[in-house]
Amino acid sequence: MAEGPLHGYQLRRRIAQLSGHARPVSDGSLYPAINRLVGAGLLERRSEPGAAAAARQTLSLTPSGHEELQRRLREPGDLDISDSTRFFAILAFLSRLPDPAERHAVLRRRLEFLEQPVSFFSEGDRPLRAEDTQDPYRRGMLHIARATSRAERAWLRQMLD
Repeated sequence: MAEGPLHGYQLRRRIAQLSGHARPVSDGSLYPAINRLVGAGLLERRSEPGAAAAARQTLSLTPSGHEELQRRLREPGDLDISDSTRFFAILAFLSRLPDPAERHAVLRRRLEFLEQPVSFFSEGDRPLRAEDTQDPYRRGMLHIARATSRAERAWLRQMLD
């Protein structure tokens, strides 16, 4: 809705288009979230005549909703930085943040997070490297995670240059 008013069905489709590989949003979670946002004054709901007999509900961000979007993009929480799916949601709208310095600050936070030594698995206090495990699936997870992290860090550095 940062790009313009949408009907609930259009919103669900737009979320699916932007999140791609992520789990689709169900009506059971979307409509209660819409109701909470309307109740908080972040969304406005308007009735419009439908193509058939039923009226359609059009949703749009209120001025407070636009401010909240800007705040969340400018100051994402730690989980928004550390969780890939949540960070991709930030990236989907980061261009809506007008100040390049603020966009770069968000990208720097993600890069700093990715540059911290981490591993999916450990043996005692020692992180487990792909070369250290005989389990082909865990080794695969570690290889994929390493390649993904390497590619994302390279992209982030390119964006920040």
